[in-house]
Amino acid sequence: MRVYVFRHGIAEDAAPGQDDSMRRLTPKGIEKLNRTLRTAREAGVRPDMILTSPYVRAVQTAEAAKEALGFEGELIETEVLVPYQNPFDLWREILSHGTSGELMVVGHNPLLSDFVCFLTGTPSYGIVLKKGAIAMVDVLPSSPRPQGSLIWLLTARTAGG
Repeated sequence: MRVYVFRHGIAEDAAPGQDDSMRRLTPKGIEKLNRTLRTAREAGVRPDMILTSPYVRAVQTAEAAKEALGFEGELIETEVLVPYQNPFDLWREILSHGTSGELMVVGHNPLLSDFVCFLTGTPSYGIVLKKGAIAMVDVLPSSPRPQGSLIWLLTARTAGG
């Protein structure tokens, strides 16, 4: 099983009284996402399924991935991808969708960096995803804990900017 872990792009600062879930991507965030996604497409990233946090900035990121990568399915919004959730709960959600093919999850830190560490057996904070970064992890879906290898980590900077 291949899992692409995609942190949302740069988002606007919250306005006074604005709910964090409503923050949108900035123009610079969209530009950097597009650069990363072009490189991901050239690297052959073709998810069979995309799970996303319901927060606006994550949905915008997932929609950009859907378009750039030619994904034709529906985005699946799930609360297990909102900030500060448990990596184990995200793993159980993934397993509920099957263990074959290629899956992309789109969300927030600290969850996504913790999730890559969880998949690879790396100590917490051993791998940190910057905004707009995508990690590709090959996973043996053993239960209850996966066994994964980090294959690559792509950021806007490594994608040419």
